[in-house]
Amino acid sequence: MKTLEHGHARLDVKSVAEDGTFQGYASLFGVTDLGKDVVNKGAFTKSLASKPASRVRMLREHDQSEPIGVWTSIKEDATGLAVSGQLVLDTVKGRETHALLKAGALDGLSIGYRTKSSRLDKAKGIRMLDEVELHEISVVTFPMLPAATVHAVKHNGSSFRALVDAINSARDSLKD
Repeated sequence: MKTLEHGHARLDVKSVAEDGTFQGYASLFGVTDLGKDVVNKGAFTKSLASKPASRVRMLREHDQSEPIGVWTSIKEDATGLAVSGQLVLDTVKGRETHALLKAGALDGLSIGYRTKSSRLDKAKGIRMLDEVELHEISVVTFPMLPAATVHAVKHNGSSFRALVDAINSARDSLKD
């Protein structure tokens, strides 16, 4: 029997909108996580073709008993598994998760999946994931892939995170 595995990603809590929407990466391609797994580009292709974003559950800490929101978009791009979702603020767990994210008490994303195809790189001691079946993406306390973050917030058609990044970049260029 195969067990459900978990891989983690960090999210930027400043990028969670008041209405609970956020965007980011649940996984990054070619990056070794703390569990010594590396997801290869294309690993999610078959899974995403067979299951729309709305059927991949948004959970908290992988607890299947209470979904906390819905994924509105999940796709592979050149960087990794790009996700957009919205917490359901009409639920206790949705409001609680939103408050904890905004406060910085939660800051991670974690994918729940089954490995369909993988290879072991014995020299590096890492497992290369070539194909995975995605089941859920959770908001978690302790991420294992710190480099993956929420990168934008949809709010009134604008990207607050992109604006913050542009301001920070301009400020940094003035320091030189």
